[in-house]
Formats: sequence, structure tokens, C-alpha cells
Amino acid sequence: METLRSKDGFICDMDGVIYHGNLILPGVREFVRWLMENKKHYLFLTNSGQYTPKELQQKLARMGLEVDESHFYTSALATAYFLDNQSPGCSAYVVGEHGILNALYDKGITYNDVNPDYVVVGESSAYNLEQITKAIRLVNAGAKLIGTNYDLTGPTESGIAPACRALIAPIELATEKAAYFVGKPNPLMMRTGLRMLGVHSENAVMIGDRMDTDIIAGIETGLDTVLVLSGVTSREMCAQYPYRPRIILNGVGEIVPGYLESAEKRAEKQ
Repeated sequence: METLRSKDGFICDMDGVIYHGNLILPGVREFVRWLMENKKHYLFLTNSGQYTPKELQQKLARMGLEVDESHFYTSALATAYFLDNQSPGCSAYVVGEHGILNALYDKGITYNDVNPDYVVVGESSAYNLEQITKAIRLVNAGAKLIGTNYDLTGPTESGIAPACRALIAPIELATEKAAYFVGKPNPLMMRTGLRMLGVHSENAVMIGDRMDTDIIAGIETGLDTVLVLSGVTSREMCAQYPYRPRIILNGVGEIVPGYLESAEKRAEKQ
């Protein structure tokens, strides 16, 4: 644990690590305060492409956490960066929220539902059969299929919800075309995160709640890894994978020195 605490850079997932839906998780306030007081370089790197960094900043502010907008990086931004590098000035048909739409627009990538270069799929509360059908027809007509992230499900305050990989699966099955996923565990997103931190991989930590995105992304990018059990993965599920995180914690609060002792005292008083 002392080796972990001595690292300069901390890359943290958000859903299942910092909050569930609109509920902040235990120990998060103490953890963020510890990061700031110890002048750590930190980045909230989320596979969700629904929201902009500004909206994520405001979401945390409503939970009582004041974090600068520069500390957020999303799969929507990573997807827009990838497409802009692959095909500057391209167009895309998008199934997703304003987070991905804004990110693409900022890179000069226009919306096109007639003959787009790409079909881009992210999480969407308005996901419907009409969108799926149009996406299938456009991919069959030659558009390349892109997923903003590789998450199959995501945690909410009321339970598990389908995420990008589940939503894009009908399009893959109907077209027999495999999507390219930009978010974690794609090393493109992880390397961008490290550049934003200005920290070498050997001196950085990846903290997440998913083995198949967060932990494997950290391992393959050369970061130390911490799995927290506050999201979608249990200790028993962790044992099913051929790779392991270096440390398993109940939540990020346990990284803070003295947090467990304080929690025990609070529990005794109750």
C-alpha cells in the first residue's frame, strides 16, 4: 500500500469507483482530498461518452466535490481524436448522447445519416429500433462501425444497465462486421491519459472496478493496478480472469492513510 501511495499519477475510472449514478460512494471525498493535499497528478478517465468534461465537473460539484474540468477525459473525446486522426473532415451517423456529439463537432466531424464514413455508437437513453436499423443499413452500405467503449454493462444506483458493447452487438450481428472500440482497454486512450498527467507509466496507478477494461488496460500500459469492489466486479469474479490487479480494495477511501480506522470508529459510535 505504501508503494501505491507513493505514486505520482492516479488514473481513476468514475462509474463504480467515484459514484453510482448520482450517488457518491463512501470514501471518495476523503480520497479526492488526499490527492489534492499530496499534490498528486490525477485524472478521471471514464469510458462513458454521455457527458462532456464540464458536465462531469458539475456532476461532482453537486455531490460536494470541486474538481477542475482539466481532470476529466472521456471515451467520447478519445473517439473524436481517433476519427480526426484517421480521417480529418469525415462524417458520422451517431447513436449516443450529446457528450459524443459535442466531441465530434469540436473536431469538425459532421453528423450524416445518409452516406457517413462512420457509424459511431455510445451509450444512449434514446436507443431504439429505428436507430439500430438505420445503423445496420449504413454499415452494410460501407460505413465503418465504431464503439466509444468496450463496457458491456455499467453500474447505476438502481442496478446494472446495458453499456456500449451490449448496444452495438445487434448491429455487429446483423451486419457481420466487428466494431472497433476506442475506449479502455484500448491503449490509445491510456497513453493519452498519461500524456495529460505528465507522468511515466511506472509512476502511475490505474484504479477501476472492471477487470476487462480498467485492470487489463492498466496492465497492458505498464501501470500499477487497483481493483475496487464498489462497482460491478466481486472478488469471486476477479478470480475467473487469467490476470490480476496488484491490489484489491473495497473502495478508494482505503488508499487514504487512517481511513479504515476512522470508519471503524464511526461505526462503533453508531
